[in-house]
Amino acid sequence: MAEKKEKTFEDKLARLHEIVEKVESETLPLEDSMKLYEEGKALVVELDKTLADAKAKIGKYKVISELKSK
Repeated sequence: MAEKKEKTFEDKLARLHEIVEKVESETLPLEDSMKLYEEGKALVVELDKTLADAKAKIGKYKVISELKSK
């Protein structure tokens, strides 16, 4: 059985852009638009968490760097 590879931040962001374009096209049935909206909403949560984690990690490195320079 093939392993499912975790999508990268960039992959998720690209998918979010695709969803926005499709929903904004106004050519989809409402049910399809709602499914895409839910998928997009979940992606936003994942992307936001990834960014928050990165920001926290950078903050730690910054504090360590400042402590070492003193």
